[in-house]
Amino acid sequence: MSDTKRFTRAEVSSYNQKDNNVIIIHNHVYDVKAFLDEHPGGHEVLVNVVGKDATEDFDDIGHSLDAKELMNKYRIGELVDEEKAPEIIGPQYCNVTVVKKEGFLTAWMLPIFLGIITTVVWQYFFN
Repeated sequence: MSDTKRFTRAEVSSYNQKDNNVIIIHNHVYDVKAFLDEHPGGHEVLVNVVGKDATEDFDDIGHSLDAKELMNKYRIGELVDEEKAPEIIGPQYCNVTVVKKEGFLTAWMLPIFLGIITTVVWQYFFN
């Protein structure tokens, strides 16, 4: 049995007072009170998400590997299994466009056609 402390989202939301600065990032719970003054983006960034799931905000910024490693220092637990959000691997938002791969002949048809037309017009008007 794991000795990791488990939190519900309701418990985390109750930690939004001045002395309790707890947030959720990727289903892990962090106490960021000691990090408020050290946060490079300013303490307001963290204070605005205290008691909430800050995963989307965290991912949108694009934190460095060093920042992600530093987070371990402030981790105090994780969400209970029933309340964990599904983890998304890779980019969260992406537009996939399928492009039909053209063959050599298809790719050159328009330039060849335009070349033939240009040659015929040139021959007709200038010779």
